[in-house]
Amino acid sequence: MQKRIGIGKQDFAALMENQCFYIDKTDLIRQWWDSGDDVTLITRPRRFGKTLNMSMLNCFFSNQYAGRSDLFEGLSVWNHEEYRQIQGTYPVLFLSFASVKADNAADAKKQIKSRITSLYQDHEYLLEDEALNESEKLAYRRLLTEMINMDDITACDSLNHLCKYLTHVCGKKPVILLDEYDTPMQESYVYGYWEELTSFLRNLFNATFKTNTCLERAIMTGITRVSKESMFSDLNNLNVVTTTSDQYAACFGFTKEEVSAALAAFWMEDKEEEVKRWYNGFTFGSQKDIYNPWSITNYLDKKELRPYWASTSSNGLVNKLLQTASGEMKTMLESLLEGNRITVNLDEQLAFNQLGQNENAVWSLLLAGGYLKAEHVEYRGITREPWYTLSVTNLETISMFSNMFKGWFERSLSNYNGFLKALLKDDVEAMNYYMNKVAMATFSYFDVGGGRVEDSEPERFYHGFVLGLMADQADVYEIRSNRESGFGRYDVMMIPRKMDDVTLPAIILEFKVHNSRREKNLEETVEAALAQIETKNYDAELLALGIGKEKIRHYGFAFEGKKILIG
Repeated sequence: MQKRIGIGKQDFAALMENQCFYIDKTDLIRQWWDSGDDVTLITRPRRFGKTLNMSMLNCFFSNQYAGRSDLFEGLSVWNHEEYRQIQGTYPVLFLSFASVKADNAADAKKQIKSRITSLYQDHEYLLEDEALNESEKLAYRRLLTEMINMDDITACDSLNHLCKYLTHVCGKKPVILLDEYDTPMQESYVYGYWEELTSFLRNLFNATFKTNTCLERAIMTGITRVSKESMFSDLNNLNVVTTTSDQYAACFGFTKEEVSAALAAFWMEDKEEEVKRWYNGFTFGSQKDIYNPWSITNYLDKKELRPYWASTSSNGLVNKLLQTASGEMKTMLESLLEGNRITVNLDEQLAFNQLGQNENAVWSLLLAGGYLKAEHVEYRGITREPWYTLSVTNLETISMFSNMFKGWFERSLSNYNGFLKALLKDDVEAMNYYMNKVAMATFSYFDVGGGRVEDSEPERFYHGFVLGLMADQADVYEIRSNRESGFGRYDVMMIPRKMDDVTLPAIILEFKVHNSRREKNLEETVEAALAQIETKNYDAELLALGIGKEKIRHYGFAFEGKKILIG
């Protein structure tokens, strides 16, 4: 009998009790416990089963689930007698920062304190036990009374104290499970209170994971590996497992074998190749062919190929960083979307305070987030610096990027669409009208200066425009950017995917910033752009493809501040 798909179910016990579809990941319990690590941080992209796995760990270790062998019978971990003996025998503190989202530091701290208070409320039974003395019970009741109004010092020490109380009463040190530890940090970067929140969290983590003598073990999950210098400077007992680590590689996401079995169970074996194209491509350590679990479960349920995971609504930070990225980075994105690979030097330890200045940090974020995958890591030079060969993960991710790029022109979408229609119709007057409208609305959006040419960076706008073009016209045109042809490099080439379609011209676009020392006005800059297309023989690539000269159009774009002239 086919099992029900429980979309969005992240409670392991509920999933098992309702006999929902589940791919066995309980070997994570054995692998983690056998490692002997004091504190473990595992980073994986969003919706890759982190929360469900943490709920599973809670159900396995927590004394609140003592005697619940029914949850694990028939699963991998239950094949090991020694693990049957420890199920339900530890006090567990399980909390999540997934919903800690605020636009200021004070509210973020209140939300974190609220989750700590909830843990104290969950364990109020400790107050009835004679193992706690009166001063400990008084401190416990004071924290419950103060709740989210507790001061920062009390909050930072609170989990440390709760571990002591649990140890005294239960006779065992507790296990701590912290899910989505980095969500508050991402929010703090977006809203500009990184430094203040980092100081608070550093003290909280130090008291909880470093100086806590009543901690058995702890595990944290998140999307990013935040730099040790900014967050874990005092935590030298931390084992970090990133997407490039071999440890726990098959414990998050679905393997090829698991997906094949799932498709067979739902009578969909014939869909394996198209499912692979859409949802495969994630790489964790040496484990290749990892599938997105959220997308697979949604596909099994709805039986439609759609971008389930890669919605722009969850990519605010990535979107913000790519909007204002340099022309060089946008060029590299163009290359990635054309199916190419890039090689960059990056540090998997993400320093959020560097994201605005160091674009290698942005590549690190894209890798950690699952938007890109590391096909190869090479260690170069005496210092053995890591160089990562990156590519786009899969078709679903390409869809996410495409929607993001089109969204950049949302402020002036009708004008952007109007420009594209005018371009295809060879209506230069309309092209000028709409493109100037687009530029006025979006130049600042791409962090482009106005006024003096020296202050402006029109390449940011230009490359954003190219990426939007790639997204909007991908079905009918192959968009190539900054490629060699003839005796130079053209800016943009639009090659019809259907060569025999007479309604689709081949198009070459050349962009130039007005230089007052060389050109009197924008008209002369346009002429210089058109002359470059001719003298450099950019048509050569199109002619070689069999496209006749009569089907090739040339356009020169001249920039001066926010003004654009097309000819």
